[in-house]
Amino acid sequence: MKAVIVGATGLVGKDLVRLLLSSKKYSKVTVIARKRLSVVHPRLEQQLISFNDLHECPSDWFEDADVFCALGTTMKKAKTKEQFKQVDYHYVVELAKLASKHHARKFVYISAIGANEDSIFFYSKVKGLAERALQELKLPQLIIVRPSLIMGDRNEFRFGEALAAKLSSWLSFVFKGKMRKYKPNQAKEIAQAMFKLAQLCTEQFLIVTAEEIAYWSKRKVY
Repeated sequence: MKAVIVGATGLVGKDLVRLLLSSKKYSKVTVIARKRLSVVHPRLEQQLISFNDLHECPSDWFEDADVFCALGTTMKKAKTKEQFKQVDYHYVVELAKLASKHHARKFVYISAIGANEDSIFFYSKVKGLAERALQELKLPQLIIVRPSLIMGDRNEFRFGEALAAKLSSWLSFVFKGKMRKYKPNQAKEIAQAMFKLAQLCTEQFLIVTAEEIAYWSKRKVY
């Protein structure tokens, strides 16, 4: 099998690349990115492009491939709502269109808890709009993963996430019962869940909630 990943330089994407390369299930792993990864592997193929030119990607990158989308930015990086939507909606949907057009096997996408096209919160609204657009494409298989706050070792300091990490460790007893769905997810756990969903999920369409990520990350792949 072949794998394609976009968003490989992000927190989850980096772990996902390592998992894909360590698995013998994929004969080739294609990373589509704006800058080269420091990883070197005989089964890794890096394609450097501007995401504004995604539509120019050749069909053979996607044919019979498992496509993993870990694209996402922040308002701090994007600076404007328009730029945020460009990354978290337009690039995501364009990638999915390519996957559909060129007969990819499946599309596994990281969305976010609270994704809702009718949300009053811009972030959640954009994620919801992206999810709706993906569903309308009728991909052979669509798996949407909705993590809570994503924790892990970033190359940058994010005060909000650092504070949340401290609070979640001090107040771990809060994330029980109905509050379990808001418990932060580790990036490595999300990557493991995405990888195993690609191998084990047989449903044509599935939404995986934040609290279900742990279950899928622990599944055995034979």
